[in-house]
Amino acid sequence: MHRQIEGRLVIATHNPGKLVEMRELLAPHGVEAVSAGELGLGEPDETGETFETNARIKAVAAANAAQLPAFADDSGIVVEALDGAPGIYSARWAGPGKDFTAAMTRIERLLQERGATSPEQRRAHFVSALCVAWPDGHIEEVEARVDGILVWPPRGTAGFGYDPMFQPDGHDRTFGEMTAVEKHGLPPLGLGLSHRARAFVKLSEICLDRR
Repeated sequence: MHRQIEGRLVIATHNPGKLVEMRELLAPHGVEAVSAGELGLGEPDETGETFETNARIKAVAAANAAQLPAFADDSGIVVEALDGAPGIYSARWAGPGKDFTAAMTRIERLLQERGATSPEQRRAHFVSALCVAWPDGHIEEVEARVDGILVWPPRGTAGFGYDPMFQPDGHDRTFGEMTAVEKHGLPPLGLGLSHRARAFVKLSEICLDRR
């Protein structure tokens, strides 16, 4: 049976971009969100082989450490011409300094080496796996994706991570060129376009929206 999220919730991330998006998504539901960083919680080793498993690792670790429900996201970009890379290693490709310009340059170099120059050869999708864990061991999990193509050079300075090189299907701008509302705002203000917004809609239907 699904469980409702109530009261205080730990957002199990040390990524400032993710933290902003998660707080914006939770705000309309009246959930008080505090980050793992604000609580001084460490980052667990992400040893899973899927987005779902890594989201669960982060949520469970934060829930146990804080003795509060914890909300975690594991997400990344999957490039078809690179056999699914960087996938779950998306953040690690940016290195300890979180240099996503270097990570995007690496993707572009690999695409060029494989002759992936046309839009159909540059297909990619973002994946977001969300997990809410409670200290008593209860788990709620959802996953969603958004498909698009990779452009070069990167465009726009909004968003974070690989957003400036990802152009979602049906749009002529990258995530890096979209406002926060355009990218992950939920109806009626936004379209719930991003992978994280789409996953959050699924989560809200089972854990946040009162029936």
